[in-house]
Amino acid sequence: MVNVNETKSEDPKSPCNRHCSLDENDICLGCFRTLNDILKWQSSTIAERIEILSLCQKRKEHYSR
Repeated sequence: MVNVNETKSEDPKSPCNRHCSLDENDICLGCFRTLNDILKWQSSTIAERIEILSLCQKRKEHYSR
């Protein structure tokens, strides 16, 4: 039997911090998701969300330089 609480805790939360501002490449400077990432977040699988979050971190590091 699947524990609902465990499943919920594994589901990555949206990185949205309500500081939305898209740059010229359609990357949000608040959470570093692409516009496409933002639009597909709700229908993404857990694995896809983890990949999106990984890419967000890489973009954030790139923009911080």
